[in-house]
Amino acid sequence: MSAVQTAGSAASSTHAVQGGAPGGEAPDPRLERVTSNPTFQTLVSERTRFGWILTILMLVVYFGFIGLIAFDKQLLATKVSGTASLGLFLGVGVIVFAFILTGIYVTRANTRFDRLSAELVRSLAR
Repeated sequence: MSAVQTAGSAASSTHAVQGGAPGGEAPDPRLERVTSNPTFQTLVSERTRFGWILTILMLVVYFGFIGLIAFDKQLLATKVSGTASLGLFLGVGVIVFAFILTGIYVTRANTRFDRLSAELVRSLAR
């Protein structure tokens, strides 16, 4: 791909992100109709907020575990059951926590977000 083609495709994608069409054309009215719909705005807002909450929870748990590894190795080396240490159980706990968060997200997506999506489709079909 030449430099001119690369610059042209970058400009096109910039216009698309800014809501305008390439070449100075008017934005697609169908896109405007969807993005201005209150149900769509609710869906995007709720999904984004929920995603950030789950992300922050996962980061706190993960970096908390990494912090323990870095600053309190003796605690993690504590034998809990036979030859298994507390660090092993906490490491598995981090992985299980990630699966639980995934299940929580899937449950919310299959209930609330799917309901909002269906409502959006119905309102746009009118």
